[in-house]
Amino acid sequence: MKHENGHSPNVSNGKPPEVVNHWFHRFACKTADVMGSAWAFFGAIGIIIVWALLGPLFHYSDSWQLVINTGTTIITFLMVFLIQNTQNRDAKAFHLKLNELILAIKGARNQMMNLEDMTDDELTELKKEFDRISGSRQEQRNATHHRKQVAAK
Repeated sequence: MKHENGHSPNVSNGKPPEVVNHWFHRFACKTADVMGSAWAFFGAIGIIIVWALLGPLFHYSDSWQLVINTGTTIITFLMVFLIQNTQNRDAKAFHLKLNELILAIKGARNQMMNLEDMTDDELTELKKEFDRISGSRQEQRNATHHRKQVAAK
């Protein structure tokens, strides 16, 4: 069965279905909120304390160590994807906000709107340009400050 766009219902232009994206977005946001809370931190400390207190009961065996190692590895592995999703979304939102500001400011260079698409070499050259501008402005401020000090004497 195919949609009118010619793609199967489970794939849309090579992207996961919108329903999955929406579900994962909600899940990632909620998980990030919960896992980034003080309660999650103290819960993790509590788990470690309980695990440590159970050490003598299990004679500090390999199985006892394997429990914490496996648990933390699985949680870390899954959290990497959630953190990356959150960071990607935040970066996109941040860039869009900056783009809006650039568009709103008269005289701003519109080519600054897609800096994230530039190569590292292009970004390095742009940084050098801003360093030159910043340096010349700093020299002007220093000269103005010096003239004011001389005039005040």
